[in-house]
Amino acid sequence: MRTNPLTTVRNLGILAHVDAGKTTVTERILYTTGTTHKRGEVHDGTTVTDFDPQERDRGITIFAAAVSCTWAGHRINLIDTPGHVDFADEVERSLRVLDGAVAVFDAVAGVEPQSESVWRQADRHGVPRIAFVNKMDRAGADLDAAVASIRERLHPLPLVVQLPIGTEDGFTGVVDLPRMRALVWADGADTAEEGPVPEALHEEAVRRRRLLEEAVAERHPAALEEFCDRETLTAATLTAALRDLTRTGDGVVVLCGSAYRNRGVEPLLDAVVSYLPSPLDVPPVRGTHDGAERERPADPAAPMAALAFKVHATPTGRLTYLRVYSGTIEKGDTVWDAGTRRGERVGRILRVRADRHDPLERAVAGDIVAVVGLKSARAGSTLCAPGAPLLLEPPGVAEPVVHVAVEARRSTDTDRLAAALARLTEEDPSLAVRTDPETGQTVLSGMGELHLEVATERVRREHGLEVTVGRPGVAYRETVGEGVTGFVHRHVKQDGGAGQFAHVVLDVEPWEGDADGAGGGFVFRSTVVGGRVPQEYVRAVEAGCRDALAEGPLGGHPVTGLRVTLTDGQTHVKDSSETAFRTAGRFGLRDALRAAGMVLLEPVVEVTVTVPEDGLGGVLGDLAARRGRVTGSDRRGGAAVVTATVPLAELFGYATRLRSRTQGRGTFTARPTGYAPAPPATAVTTTR
Repeated sequence: MRTNPLTTVRNLGILAHVDAGKTTVTERILYTTGTTHKRGEVHDGTTVTDFDPQERDRGITIFAAAVSCTWAGHRINLIDTPGHVDFADEVERSLRVLDGAVAVFDAVAGVEPQSESVWRQADRHGVPRIAFVNKMDRAGADLDAAVASIRERLHPLPLVVQLPIGTEDGFTGVVDLPRMRALVWADGADTAEEGPVPEALHEEAVRRRRLLEEAVAERHPAALEEFCDRETLTAATLTAALRDLTRTGDGVVVLCGSAYRNRGVEPLLDAVVSYLPSPLDVPPVRGTHDGAERERPADPAAPMAALAFKVHATPTGRLTYLRVYSGTIEKGDTVWDAGTRRGERVGRILRVRADRHDPLERAVAGDIVAVVGLKSARAGSTLCAPGAPLLLEPPGVAEPVVHVAVEARRSTDTDRLAAALARLTEEDPSLAVRTDPETGQTVLSGMGELHLEVATERVRREHGLEVTVGRPGVAYRETVGEGVTGFVHRHVKQDGGAGQFAHVVLDVEPWEGDADGAGGGFVFRSTVVGGRVPQEYVRAVEAGCRDALAEGPLGGHPVTGLRVTLTDGQTHVKDSSETAFRTAGRFGLRDALRAAGMVLLEPVVEVTVTVPEDGLGGVLGDLAARRGRVTGSDRRGGAAVVTATVPLAELFGYATRLRSRTQGRGTFTARPTGYAPAPPATAVTTTR
């Protein structure tokens, strides 16, 4: 019986906090699989996946990079994702199209703020994971402490399948617990030498394997049956059970190593092949057509369906990165963009290795490829067979929280700047561009200072434009602190011919929902009885109310966190219309908000600061001056780790301040946590 080739495909991402070693892990995977013949180093700027000049200059991953390699007869399509919080949207788009992931953790720091964030993102997408505890050769490395932080902060069941041989600088290999063998890497060796478990570790290895067997047997029926019969598990049964628990999300296999020294990479690749799912192991992709839900199996013979998750403009053409879920795409095919409802021709199909590409004649279900020739497809676009349309759910797009004003230094470059910014937003949906109606300035919004720095630097480098960038500002919101009831608004307009008449009575109150971190979004309901306002006019009032949410009375910021109830109204037999009631809803809610008690909301972030203990006092004082509220403190590896909630507006320039206070030894990370009420004085000083 012929094996389905899709069983030998793995689509996975590398997820982690910044500086945990994701890119180094990716480089060693490419080197170990023979895809590259030289080890790339982040600090030398020679890595394959960090090929953008800004990535090499800054030493961090900014853009998700796709690579492809083979191991043990399996094709591995791998995406190296950014670890910085400002580029979390790149991670979100990548996770949308992946079947599995490797979460990389620092053996000294354990779970860090952004590793927790990307873990939650993977939870939302239901992506199975294995964990790799990296940097086991560092001073202070502790596998057990890292596993404890995974259990306590991320709440999975960690299933540790390796025991390290040696500690810190003496780390030389691992004991493979399922097979009870030792894998040791000699200095300078690229491959491991297999041997018996060292005598000094034999007793500990037996104890840990027993704990692993018990943990697996508790959650896997077949393993439990064998464990009860034999009081132990064979390597085959244990491996099969670990695979099932990983794919259902009931457990997370944990491995360890040092990617920089090329120790532990081969077992990691074996684990990817053994435990993470193939395209056949995940449910068929679901989409909609004409309001009905439909499924497409991972079958090359089925109608084609693919999702575009990244767009990248290069000097040689526009690349659209696709995950093919079903069917087959061939060079020269015409595909249907279900969002724009137009056909597009596929010029070329490319197998991607970061900034290098190998041409393909076709791509089939399960492939991650780039195509050339699509003109209108965007990140999130569904491409399908023209005769079998299907619309897939696009990846979510985060709402920008920081903005800057951007202007061309030469007035003759204004049009070129507009085109450059349009291209940026096309490639990165988490960027937004608008024109301030009061000042006429072009405003670029994004996820953080670094995000905007990278974007404006791309305008300078790639388009040769000199631009002036204003000081960063944050995206405020407004909400209702104290509502109003029975607010009456009458819209009457008579200017010859048919007039406009609409009478509405509104109740406005705070609403705490779960739509976003600002205390919910917006809810509209109607309690009108007796047909005093027809249903089509009720919908028009709701549409008008949504129009009014764009600008609040405090500073013109978007309004969120409120519930509006239409309690009564009147109509006119001739002059009432949907347009009139929409206008009444818009102006009625706008006036009601002016009468209500409004509260200005500002974005807040959770900051984790790591400093030498002798600098802790100064850091705490500085956080207090920035309106920070300390929520936790710890000591880790001889350093103090402080967690605090701080308004985002107070963090501009904090990196420089922290370095000066700690003689360059302090570091911090931040992740958004939502919105909180701003001080009263802020309402006067903020602008759009």
